[in-house]
Amino acid sequence: MTSVVKFGIVGCGRIAFRHAKHISNLGKLVAACDVDENRAETLTDKYGGRAYGSYEEMLDACGEIDVISVCSPNGLHSEHSITALKRGFHVLCEKPMAISVQDCGEMIKAAEKANKRLFIVKQNRFNPAIAEVKRLVDEGKLGRILSVQLNCFWNRNFDYYRNSEWKGTKTLDGGTLYTQFSHFIDLLYWIVGDVKEVRAITGNFIHQDIIDFEDSGVVLLEFFSGTIGTVNYTVNSYEKNMEGSLTLFGEKGTVKVGGQYLNKLEYQNIENYTIGELSEGNPANEYGDYQGSMSNHNQVYENVISVLTDSGEIATNGFEGLKTVEIIDKIYRAAHVYSQTTSNRH
Repeated sequence: MTSVVKFGIVGCGRIAFRHAKHISNLGKLVAACDVDENRAETLTDKYGGRAYGSYEEMLDACGEIDVISVCSPNGLHSEHSITALKRGFHVLCEKPMAISVQDCGEMIKAAEKANKRLFIVKQNRFNPAIAEVKRLVDEGKLGRILSVQLNCFWNRNFDYYRNSEWKGTKTLDGGTLYTQFSHFIDLLYWIVGDVKEVRAITGNFIHQDIIDFEDSGVVLLEFFSGTIGTVNYTVNSYEKNMEGSLTLFGEKGTVKVGGQYLNKLEYQNIENYTIGELSEGNPANEYGDYQGSMSNHNQVYENVISVLTDSGEIATNGFEGLKTVEIIDKIYRAAHVYSQTTSNRH
């Protein structure tokens, strides 16, 4: 493979423009496709390449592509990834990897059979404070992790869902944990480990008739390591995002990464160790009236290119993407759905 890695994009919504920007800086955008070809043309007019209204047509016409970046709705990730892998392309798949454990497994099998790379976007791993905490845990500086708390308090208003053709639907979105907070669940797996048991309560408090699933949840976790933890999440934070935080309580220290997007080291008290000044990191992804996680897609693409051209180590592989989906699946399967009729009995 030449040093210039060539990309194609499937799905030209807002996140695709983030991908295209970094592709244009680090590689070459050959083509983009969307069922609305006008959206693909808008993207390629800005970042280069040819626009297509059909995924198959793009794959047929652009054999020089090295990597397909899958930016389509969640429920189409597996279909689009597997098709590309079978056709001989590497794949970079946006989060979540898929919205079923079975589909994740099929994606991994397709990559193995085709002898192609399957990369999963988990850009929060590159947040400076998160990367530092991961290092501390791996080096044992916090000792045994006793408990963990994950808080995800964001706002997603009615227009966020009404202005989308797929967000809020069970078949293409999948659930709040898949679309809003799968990055956060990934960090639990990455830093603390795999989850053994789950108990959960979820409810849809103010998004009835707008979304097909919950807008809030409270989760109790037991990890295989013996660590216990909680996840509290909602998209009902009034008017704007409030907090995305991860707190670890270890035998030798306590540390909290907070801010709105896991972007600030808010607390540390560690035996014989102090975390020094960290780089500020990238700002949050901007999507008009709302914001997402920190924008570290540049590092995602740097990793993809490093792996393909310089024997680099893959940052997030298909198995890790599957584990995130598996944990979310465990939460949803365990969830007791809170009844709104009960809440109104006063």
